[in-house]
Amino acid sequence: MKSPLKLITVHGAGIKPYIDEIARLRITIFREFPYLYDGSEAYEQDYLKTYTESDDSIAVLIMDRNKLVGVSTGLPMEDEEDDFKRPFLERGYNPAAIFYCGESILEKEFRGRGLYKQFFEERESHARRLDRFQWICFCSVQRPDGHPLRPDDYRPLDHIWQTYGYEKHPILRTTYRWKDIDEKKDSDKPMVFWVKEMGY
Repeated sequence: MKSPLKLITVHGAGIKPYIDEIARLRITIFREFPYLYDGSEAYEQDYLKTYTESDDSIAVLIMDRNKLVGVSTGLPMEDEEDDFKRPFLERGYNPAAIFYCGESILEKEFRGRGLYKQFFEERESHARRLDRFQWICFCSVQRPDGHPLRPDDYRPLDHIWQTYGYEKHPILRTTYRWKDIDEKKDSDKPMVFWVKEMGY
C-alpha cells in the first residue's frame, strides 16, 4: 500500500532547510526536454538564494515519507532578477503588481495525480493573500519543433496552462543562461512569459 503524500508550504527563510533537496530535484527533472539542463549544485544554491531572501516567497513541497518528490515556487517579481523584470518594465507593467512563479516539477511516478494543478492553486492563493498583485506569471523555455533531443512522445503543456487561465504573451520575452546536456558551455535560452490577471 502506498503511503499518502504530504503537501507542505514554506516561505522565505523557511525554505532553507529544503534547499539541498530542491536543488537535487531541479537538477534531475530539468535534464528532461525541453529544459535539458545540465545543472550544478553551485548554480542551484545561488538560484535558490533569491527565494530564501524574499519574505513573501513560497515553496510548495510534496513529500513521500521523508523524500521530496515535487516542488513549486514563487515570489514577488520585485524580488526577482533584473532579466525577469525587464520585459515587463519595457511594456509598461509595474513589477510591484506582479507575482512570479518559478518551477513546478514532479518525479515521473507522481505525475497525473492532480498535483500539478494543486501547485498552481497554492501559489495563486498565496499571491491573493498578499493582496497587492494584479498579475501572476511564469516563463517557459522555447525550443524549436525540430530540436534533435525532443522525444517523439513529448507534449507541450500549453493547453494545460490555458485551462488554468494563463495567456502566452510572445512580446514578453527574456533570455536565461544555462548549459544544456549536449553543450560544452552555457548559452542563452529564449524564454516567453505566460500571464494571468488576478481575480479577487
